[in-house]
This record gives sequence, C-alpha cells and structure tokens, in this order.
Amino acid sequence: MGRSPCCEKAHTNKGAWTKEEDQRLIAYIRAHGEGCWRSLPKAAGLLRCGKSCRLRWMNYLRPDLKRGNFTDDEDELIIRLHSLLGNKWSLIAGQLPGRTDNEIKNYWNTHIKRKLLARGIDPQTHRPLLSGGDGIAASNKAAPPPPHPISVPAKAAAAAIFAVAKPPPPPRPVDSSDDGCRSSSGTTSTGEPRCPDLNLELSVGPTPSSPPAETPTSARPVCLCYHLGFRGGEACSCQADSKGPHEFRYFRPLEQGQYI
Repeated sequence: MGRSPCCEKAHTNKGAWTKEEDQRLIAYIRAHGEGCWRSLPKAAGLLRCGKSCRLRWMNYLRPDLKRGNFTDDEDELIIRLHSLLGNKWSLIAGQLPGRTDNEIKNYWNTHIKRKLLARGIDPQTHRPLLSGGDGIAASNKAAPPPPHPISVPAKAAAAAIFAVAKPPPPPRPVDSSDDGCRSSSGTTSTGEPRCPDLNLELSVGPTPSSPPAETPTSARPVCLCYHLGFRGGEACSCQADSKGPHEFRYFRPLEQGQYI
C-alpha cells in the first residue's frame, strides 16, 4: 500500500513561487515553527503542496542558508566526504552548515568532477585514472589501428569456407580380399608394400590327379596284300608272316568263281 498524498493537488498552484507566497510562508514558520508540512499550507493560507512548501523553505527561505560560491575548504571537505559516503548528499549536507543537499549535488556535478579529472583522479573511485580501467583504455588508444581486411570475392570466400568445413573422407574399410597386393611389383601407388594375392577359392582336399600320359605307340605297317590281290597263304612283301600283338588281317569277300 503506497503513501497517501500530502494534499489534494486539484486546487494547488504549480510553477514558480511569488514574493507574496514566500512572505506568507516565512511569517507562518516564524510564528508557529515548521510543524507538520502536510497541514502547513492550509494553515498558512497557501494553495501549495506540503512538499513544495518544505523544499522552498529548506533550499531558499531558511535564514541560516549560505549565499555565494563554495570555498576551497568546502570543496576539499565535499571530496573527502564523497570518498567515504558516496552519493549520499543529505549526509554530506549535514556536515556543511548552511548548505543544502540539492545545492551540494549540483555543485559536485558542475565543478568538483571537472576538478578531479584535471588532477587525474576518477570522481567515482577517487583513484588515479591510469591504475584502473581508464589506463587500459588509454593504452588501447595508443595502440595502432588494425589493418584493413582484404576484400575477397563472395564465390572464393564460399569455396574456402566449404573446403575448410568439409570433413575428411572416412578411412577405407579393410577387406579380407585386400590382404594381398594387387600389383606385381609388391608396392601400391602410395608406396606401401603389398603382399601377393591369395586365391580363397582353393579347396582343402588333395589336388586332383593328372590324367595318365599317353604312351607313344610306334606306327605299325598295314598289310596291303589284300588290296593288291594276293590270296590267303601267299607271301607278301609287307612281312605278313611276322606275328605281332598288333597285327591285323583283312579279307575281302569272294567273288563269283573264286575259291579259297
């Protein structure tokens, strides 16, 4: 549940304060004190918001406010307090009598930051600039710019990317038939030694016996006496009387009027 509004803003004035409004606010606070800022505007006869009355009094109408520029001692005190407290301007203003938190914040952003940068000090960390990330940035500025990239045609770049991204071919599986060498020289085209091919279709049984060699037979003379007209029992000139294991006799049929 949020905070309730300090007043009804439907019938309040906005914008710059007039001198008459300032006089009414000063007179009421001098007579009654600050009191409750929520009910003060209605009691003082002002058509203003309670927050607006408080800020106007604290930052401009207080009698103990200091006018004029900040001194060097105040600058050093603000720097020292900022290194300890950070951006807690209300706590810093409590250590500087007569100065408001809003005034100190504006003075820090417009003057003290520039003074610290001129001294080579980081306004946020209060450390030398060269010891932090700014020193690295300065060294990066001193570094020479990188060379301009060489323009490559789109097709050549795509081909180069494809050649790099293409994976190497997988190794060829070793086959049992590749155990032997396919070349008679004993070496492959890559220079690796190869073994002679093996014929895996050979059977394990005994080798078939070779057919018996035919014995050469000497040519035997054939008796031609029958064809010459000799009869049986008559001697011939082809040694028909010699008996041999391979001798053959031929007879022709008898003609009419012939006898044995």
